Amino acid sequence: MFVTSSRERPDLADYAAKSSLSRGRKHPEELRDDRPVFERDRDRIIHCAAFRRLEYKTQVFVNHEGDYYRTRLTHSLEVAQIGKAVARRLNLNEELTEALALAHDLGHTPFGHTGEEVLNLLMKGHGGFEHNLQSLRVVDQLEERYPGFNGLNLSWETREGIIKHTSPYDRPAEIIAEFLPGTVPLIEAQIINYADEIAYNNHDIDDGLKSGLITLAQLEEVELWKEVHDTVEMRYPGIAPDRKKYQTISSLIGLLINDLSSRTVENLSNSSIHSVDDLRRVNRQVVSFSPLIAEKSSKLKSFLLENLYKHFKVERMRVKAERYLSQLFDTYIKHPTLLPSKYQKKMEIFGRERVVCDYIAGMTDRFALDEFKRLFEPYERV
Repeated sequence: MFVTSSRERPDLADYAAKSSLSRGRKHPEELRDDRPVFERDRDRIIHCAAFRRLEYKTQVFVNHEGDYYRTRLTHSLEVAQIGKAVARRLNLNEELTEALALAHDLGHTPFGHTGEEVLNLLMKGHGGFEHNLQSLRVVDQLEERYPGFNGLNLSWETREGIIKHTSPYDRPAEIIAEFLPGTVPLIEAQIINYADEIAYNNHDIDDGLKSGLITLAQLEEVELWKEVHDTVEMRYPGIAPDRKKYQTISSLIGLLINDLSSRTVENLSNSSIHSVDDLRRVNRQVVSFSPLIAEKSSKLKSFLLENLYKHFKVERMRVKAERYLSQLFDTYIKHPTLLPSKYQKKMEIFGRERVVCDYIAGMTDRFALDEFKRLFEPYERV
C-alpha cells in the first residue's frame, strides 16, 4: 500500500519530478508515514551499508595515504550540495536530486576507476562490470534490510537516474528495457552529471595541491583557474596563500553553479519544455554549461588528466591496485570456499564469477589491502 504524501513542495516547477506522480516501487509496502517518495528514497540510501562503505573508498588517492583526501563518501556529499544548489535555483525536486547524488557511486569498486577497469576486464565473458549497473544492483538486489524483498525498493525515477548517470568517466554500458532506452532522464538526474563533474574537478585540485602532485604555478596556466584566482586576489589583497586557494575553489564552484543554472533555464525555454512530458517528447539533454564555460572547464579537466591522474605516483598506485584485485579475484574463483558462507550460497543463483565480483566491488580500499595481506602474506593472521 502506498501512502499519498500531502507534503509535496508547492513551489516546484511544472517540469520538476513530483513524488505524487512517481511510477512507484517494484514491491508493495505498508509505509509507516507520509514522507514524499523521493525523500524516502534519500533516507533509505543514507542508511544502507553500501553508502557507509563509501567512507573508505577513494577516487585518486588510496585511503591509507592520508585522512584528509576526499573519499567516495565526501565526494557524494559534495555532489549533493552542488546538485541541490542548482535544483533550488530551478525549483526542481531537491529530494530526488539529493537521492541521486548520494546513490551515484554506490556501485564503485575500491581503488577508484582503476578498480572498475580491472573488474570489467576480469569479468569479460561473464557480463562485464560497469559501476552504474552495479549501483543499480546494490539498490535492487545486494542490500538486505527488509523482510519481503532484497534491495532498497527505491522508486522508478531514482532507479532510472542511477542507471542513466553519465560523466567523462561513466557511460552506461546498457540501459535496461525497464528504463526507456534512448530517452533522456529527468532534469534532476541530468543535474547530477554536472554536479559530479564540478565536485571532482574542484576537490581534485584541492587534493592535488595538498599532495604536492600539482602546483599553483601549474594551475596559473589554466585559464579558468587563473581568472577566478585573479579575481580573489583583487578582492582580498594580501590574503594568506591557503585562504586564497580555498576562496578560489569556492568561487569557482559558485561560478560553475550559476552558469549551469542560467544556461539550463535558457535551454528549457528554447526547447519549450514546461513539463516532464515535454522533456520526454523533446528528448534532449537540457542541463549544460554555456559554450564558453564548457570550453574552459574542458581545459581544466585536460590539465588534471595530464598532471594529476597520470602523475607517476598515481600510476604506481594504479599498478599496485591492478595486482591486488586481480590476485584476489583469481584466488576466490579457484577457491570459492575462502568467501564468507552467505556469498557461497549466492553462487547457486548468480554464478561464481558474479558473486566474486560483487564481493570485491563491495570492498573498501582498506579491506582489500587487508584481505590481500591475509591471503598472501604467510605471517599475517587470517
